[in-house]
Amino acid sequence: MSLRLPMALLGLGWLVCAQPVCGFDREQVLEQMRQSRPADLQVLIERPAPVGTMSIGIYGVKPTPSNPDTRSYQLWEESASDLNVYFESVNCSTAKPVRVKRTQLVVYVRTLNPGGPITDVNREDHLVWWAACVPEVAGTDPATLRQKALDLGFSTLIPEQQEQFPALAR
Repeated sequence: MSLRLPMALLGLGWLVCAQPVCGFDREQVLEQMRQSRPADLQVLIERPAPVGTMSIGIYGVKPTPSNPDTRSYQLWEESASDLNVYFESVNCSTAKPVRVKRTQLVVYVRTLNPGGPITDVNREDHLVWWAACVPEVAGTDPATLRQKALDLGFSTLIPEQQEQFPALAR
């Protein structure tokens, strides 16, 4: 299971090889990254980074055949210095809404409370969960979705928690 696709695998590595003596133009690389974005990418977060901007988006959302409440998707993390694509999933059920976030080293299983309090710590999780589970509100500030959560049958009282496991694949 590949958890991260480096820039070279996404067809961007040719820029480095095309100009080995002169180096490469950072702006060219950034433009190539923007142009390589998937057509269905929904940008959820754009924030300043030490150099340039950090963008996080979701694409390729699809139901999992074994469980109609589960959605799989790819998470796109783009910065001026790197591009990472992670394969993740969410459970959209009212009983146990969960985001499974993967990095190279760790798998996080986060139980969420749709419609509950939003903080800097859980904002990304909620943005991703809403985009995958309720696509019509993708990109909406999750702090404003309490009534939508209640309308969908969520109690808005689920205790949020996180479990952490070592990633087995690199």
